[in-house]
Amino acid sequence: SEYVIFPGFCDVHVHFREPGFSYKETIATGSRAAARGGYTAVCTMPNLNPVPDSVENLRVQRRLIEETACIHIYPYGAITVGEQGEALSDLEGMAPDVVGFSDDGRGVQSDDMMRQAMLRAKALGKPIVAHCEVNSLLRGGYIHDGDYAKAHGHRGICSESEWGPIARDLELAAKTGCGYHVCHISTKESVALIRKAKAEGLPVSCETGSHSLILCDEDLMDDGRFKMNPPIRSAADRDALIEGLLDGTIDCIATDHAPHSAEEKSRGLRSLNGIVGLECAFPVLYTELVEPGIVPFATLLNALCVNPRRLFRLPGGKIEAGEIADLTVLDLNWPHAIDSTLFFSQGRSTPFDGWTVTAGVDKTICNGNLVYTASSRNINKTPIPPCQEDYL
Repeated sequence: SEYVIFPGFCDVHVHFREPGFSYKETIATGSRAAARGGYTAVCTMPNLNPVPDSVENLRVQRRLIEETACIHIYPYGAITVGEQGEALSDLEGMAPDVVGFSDDGRGVQSDDMMRQAMLRAKALGKPIVAHCEVNSLLRGGYIHDGDYAKAHGHRGICSESEWGPIARDLELAAKTGCGYHVCHISTKESVALIRKAKAEGLPVSCETGSHSLILCDEDLMDDGRFKMNPPIRSAADRDALIEGLLDGTIDCIATDHAPHSAEEKSRGLRSLNGIVGLECAFPVLYTELVEPGIVPFATLLNALCVNPRRLFRLPGGKIEAGEIADLTVLDLNWPHAIDSTLFFSQGRSTPFDGWTVTAGVDKTICNGNLVYTASSRNINKTPIPPCQEDYL
């Protein structure tokens, strides 16, 4: 084995499903899955029930975090009431207790609504974190509008449904000065737009999914494990994402961890959108990108740890005297296969199930507490007591 100690990973885009959908995932199971993947901090998306669009609704989620999480969890507040896109949420009331505002899962369709949201968020010193998707361009599509869709008679989602609203929002960010973060970009056009905006000095950042850096639509199978939104796109898109990661256009790698029940993922490429990723992201990224020399190890670690905290002003990320002890111990010489039956997450649907990897997470320490260990390679499934901390 070859061990490396690094500050704990930080994922700015996860779905822990609680409150409202605890049959898919809970904050307890999601946080333990994150710990197993080397993450000591995550930001949770607001497509919940109740939607955190008010102080009262946000309080429900915060209480669950305080009582059951074993890592740091920072929630997003919704941009619009119920994520319906029709009226702004109580952004002012929620601002002290959220990391930013997002309607993830839905794109804000109205230009004026997004402009108003940016003006309010700018005044509050919080970023708008945008799921970019034009509903009118989806046209019943459910995978990338590429070679696989054409060859197998599937309805495709065009790339413009993503990059179109990014172009709109970048103009609004330029006018309002609001910090703007783009969720899970997947197309080469998106990379080019954000690269240009950064060169112009706009306050913009972005993330891409771990799966989008590794897979393309040539890898698709008619299986729910390959169904997510945005979809896995072309090899040219994947290569552009890698280039964007290398040149700093893409700041963060996020898993978009999105668990569903086995039944909801049993409908092939018509399954619900979303895969799990927290427990296999690092091993797969290291094996597929770092080991072959495609991405430097330092670039990967910056995207998993340093940049997310810098952009979202989150604590931790340093190994220094007096700092919070949030640490991940990586084993860079641990050949094994990804086995979703061992996941702590309630979700099991990942396209990487069965893949052979060369590295993994040996231990995770959060707030000085050992929250995960792969001791003797026998995965310890005994419950880990939650940290009694208020992370907000």
